[in-house]
Amino acid sequence: MEIQLLKDTIEELFSNGKGILAMDESTPTCDKRFEANGIPQTPEMRRKYRQLIIKTEGLSDSIGGAILYEETLQQQTDDGEPMATALLKSGIIAGVKVDQGTKLLAGFKNEKITEGLDGLQQRLISYKGMGIRFAKWRAVITIGDGIPTDACIYANVQDLARYAAICQQQGIVPIVEPEVLMDGNHSIQECYEVTEKVLKSLFYHLYLFKVNLEGIILKPNMIVAGTENKNQNTVDEVAQATVKCFLSAVPASVPAIAYLSGGQSPEKAAAHLNAINKNFKNHLPWKISFSFARAIQQPALEAWKGNEDNVAEAQKLLYRRAKIASAAHLGTYKPEMEKSN
Repeated sequence: MEIQLLKDTIEELFSNGKGILAMDESTPTCDKRFEANGIPQTPEMRRKYRQLIIKTEGLSDSIGGAILYEETLQQQTDDGEPMATALLKSGIIAGVKVDQGTKLLAGFKNEKITEGLDGLQQRLISYKGMGIRFAKWRAVITIGDGIPTDACIYANVQDLARYAAICQQQGIVPIVEPEVLMDGNHSIQECYEVTEKVLKSLFYHLYLFKVNLEGIILKPNMIVAGTENKNQNTVDEVAQATVKCFLSAVPASVPAIAYLSGGQSPEKAAAHLNAINKNFKNHLPWKISFSFARAIQQPALEAWKGNEDNVAEAQKLLYRRAKIASAAHLGTYKPEMEKSN
């Protein structure tokens, strides 16, 4: 393992206020969003949508890397260029989602485990040949009646650690994503306690599997109340709880934390990230950035609707939301940005 290579990639991904665009929605997830917007759910429409994103002029001003879905790696732009190559030519580092989705955890009601370790090493070798420099694996933790169980946390963080070790062995930066879901009526304090427990278990297992923390990116949830909880906290309260939790559980040797949006509105995700950076950046050992999906893509998807005539407008919205996320990374976001053209 060449740790300097991994560190250089991480530095490049987040330089000058940049972050990561997650455009790695699985086929079922992408089709569900297409259906909601009246878009045909076909491989060709998914190709056109991913091309719309990759071909957005100036996207590299705000986006240092983009996570691709495996289907996208096999697809080409209209002029016959592989999608990953087109992304790299635009100045954006290409990454790939390597997990194969979640399944119910046997014996544990309403809990899930992520699959995809089988054959991972060989897949990574193939991806690296396509220019891929980082990867992503997402574990899902649900807060509910009697859950998460210790067994669910243990199973998921152990697999995250094994995945990260395999990535580093192949010279690929692992994005480690233990997502505590926003779904439910839990309080911000419950989210804090579960997230802290998951993170502490995660870093213990990363240590056990000899993962070099200087060569990983952590992609976690922010500390927020469940979407069904009537008591939603202020932006500053979310930022304060998030910072307190991560200072408690994340080693200083981790170079970067790229928060996921997790179903937050684009405006909320930007405001929360901005408050973390504006209020606490000088007190934190890590670079604090973003790895947003819907919080950057959603307005563009709603504008596009699968219509070629709407591509330019959709790309304009995508570029704008990426710039807003970048401003939040720098701690310079202002609500007025949401109203500007």
